[in-house]
Amino acid sequence: MADLNGKVAFVTGGAQGIGKAIVERLSADGFAVAVADLNYDEAEKVAAKLNEKGGKAMPVEVDVASRDSFFAGIQAAADKLGGFDVLVNNAGLGPTTPIDTITPEQFDRVYHVNVAGDIWGIQAAHEQFKKTGKGGKIINATSQAGVVGNPNLALYSGTKFAVRGITQVAARDLAEENITVNAYAPGIVKTPMMFDIAHQVGQNAGKDDEWGMQTFAKDIALKRLSEPSDVAAAVSFLAGPDSNYITGQTIEVDGGMQFH
Repeated sequence: MADLNGKVAFVTGGAQGIGKAIVERLSADGFAVAVADLNYDEAEKVAAKLNEKGGKAMPVEVDVASRDSFFAGIQAAADKLGGFDVLVNNAGLGPTTPIDTITPEQFDRVYHVNVAGDIWGIQAAHEQFKKTGKGGKIINATSQAGVVGNPNLALYSGTKFAVRGITQVAARDLAEENITVNAYAPGIVKTPMMFDIAHQVGQNAGKDDEWGMQTFAKDIALKRLSEPSDVAAAVSFLAGPDSNYITGQTIEVDGGMQFH
């Protein structure tokens, strides 16, 4: 475990998948970490393990779709951990949505979590950064599906394209306050959400889960699926001092599915 660097990071969706890997990596990098998740029990377990290893972590129950919940969670973390330096807007939903199946309720839910959630997070982080006057870093989760449209993912892809746009605007709007805003775009990562998408896509085509996964994985230049730790490494870079002169960018961590 690295020595604490005096900085505080807040990671949404931190109890599983990519979020959990990000929390573990930032803790190893020396951040005090708030493990923010809708599932408080799992967040508590993740935080407890990090504390056992000599880190400094706390669980926070947050519904990112609720502005009040997000603001309260970030305030609680800043109070308890003694500051606020980095927000990772990682939480998201990725349902499989063939065009004709999308409902108004589904649209509202996915856009509230994936898009409104990022905006509430940016606002809440900005409130804290203004208090310290030191600036900070905001890091948003987009996706390779937010760079190029993916089959069966109209809602998810749409929200992740939106996140890239919001990232660019926030980067311009907040730059004078020494706040950088960047995004990371994971590819096909071994997480519960991705396995569920592969299962649904396979089922829709009358095929198996492996077929569903290969519809996404076939274009990876490095010929392997991503581990959550691959994504966490890129977030570590964006959260640390080496990326201080980078803002408004999307780093694709997809094993070479797309080149730009």
